[in-house]
Amino acid sequence: MNTPNQITLIRQRFERESSGRKLRTTLYLAIRHLILDGALPPGTPLPATRVLADELGFSRSTLVRVYEQLVVEGYLQSRGGASTIVSDAIPAASATKAGVFELPRPGASLSLRGKEIARNANSSRIQGGAFVPGVPDVGLFPFPTWRRLLSKNVRFEQRHLARYSQGGYGPLKVALANYLRASRMMSCTPQQILILNGSHQAIDLCARMLCDPGDRVWMEDPGYWGARNVLRANGLSLVPIPVDEEGINPPEVTPGEDPRLMFVSPSSQYPTGVVMSLTRRLRLLEQAEASGAWIIEDDYDNEIRYHPHTIGALFGQSRAQRVLYLGTFSKAMFPGLRLAYLVVPEYLAESFAIGNAELYREGRMIEQAALAEFIDAGHLGAHLKRVRNIYQERRNVLHTAIESRLQGAVSTTGGMAGLHLPYFFKTPIDDVALASDALDAGIVFRPLSMYYDDIRHRRTGMVLGFAAVPSEAIDAAAGRLCGIVERHLKASAR
Repeated sequence: MNTPNQITLIRQRFERESSGRKLRTTLYLAIRHLILDGALPPGTPLPATRVLADELGFSRSTLVRVYEQLVVEGYLQSRGGASTIVSDAIPAASATKAGVFELPRPGASLSLRGKEIARNANSSRIQGGAFVPGVPDVGLFPFPTWRRLLSKNVRFEQRHLARYSQGGYGPLKVALANYLRASRMMSCTPQQILILNGSHQAIDLCARMLCDPGDRVWMEDPGYWGARNVLRANGLSLVPIPVDEEGINPPEVTPGEDPRLMFVSPSSQYPTGVVMSLTRRLRLLEQAEASGAWIIEDDYDNEIRYHPHTIGALFGQSRAQRVLYLGTFSKAMFPGLRLAYLVVPEYLAESFAIGNAELYREGRMIEQAALAEFIDAGHLGAHLKRVRNIYQERRNVLHTAIESRLQGAVSTTGGMAGLHLPYFFKTPIDDVALASDALDAGIVFRPLSMYYDDIRHRRTGMVLGFAAVPSEAIDAAAGRLCGIVERHLKASAR
């Protein structure tokens, strides 16, 4: 290969690589790709830096640094005062010719578990606007106060906050124990609390520490798709249990088919919003004790409630300590914080702290320290009091807007807590197709049917989030949505 051809190859590849990068980075990538593609085979001499610099129109020093970098990484060999050549460490036989190499099809190289996760993914890429469920209005959060607390903990160079921890920041766990005692009627020690990076990590930790592949898990149906996916990814066998107006309706346990875990949201069932009755709570606790099962109590949005009565946590009702309580700050504060907490029975506390440290390692201590002060100083309580009033107004506006237009076509449940309202269609229609048409009109909601695992009990409808939509924007958006719903109802009737 002669030098002019090499210069042409490098120039052409350089132009292809250009996308706003620095010149040196672009040239480095161009030459490296030519070597890996086999267009510059082992032993090929590269153009002199001065010649190539003149041809490309930039400084020789840039070329020198690029060549030096490629020599250090083993792509090129320098022969002293002589030319620089492509390294023999790049086998000619294994070099794939440019344009021949084909990437695998998407998902083709995934494990069985990876394919299962990808196939059952339900999270929306759109996380704002009317009517995305489960998203708070982050514009209402007191970020100046939060920023001040973060800055304070950084400024004072508290070196212990820059290290690993085990179980989380001690003062935050103390603050949470006091908070749960007052707000959820729970009696727990700080040692029973673990601070984790979001509820999914907490569910994953429970699955890894308490279950073996193939173990049965009772899941509310309809229920939280995110929990289903995490538990399924751990190789567990999910058993959908129907939900009615009293919450999950646990069946009589067949010998040999005892569940290992039960995943429930008793204070505000997701997505129906129903509150589990005392009868069902006691029955669930009795079955857990009899079968040696554990209950994961997901209390994801109980702080956002629109009634004056505090509903005690299932955790506090379990005399046999069979409940693990899961809470999160994603709804009460903002989703990007990604801090959750898990309260475990005393006899599991040490093992769970070890498991958490071994599986995930722990950090984000500065944020945890700021959060402890945020709670202790009363900022969290004040924020919750404010947003409850705003969200309740938005809930009422949405409810009126839907009921006035679709009266007789839909029914709803819950609504006493949380950031969404579920609407069930009395005449079944394709809610997935409806969601697609609504998206084209700028409206986002989650089809209710996607929350079901058992097709025998599946119902169709809409899960509409209202928290992140200003009251004055709700009616117009609801009007557009209801117009689309009416068209689908008419088409279904034909």
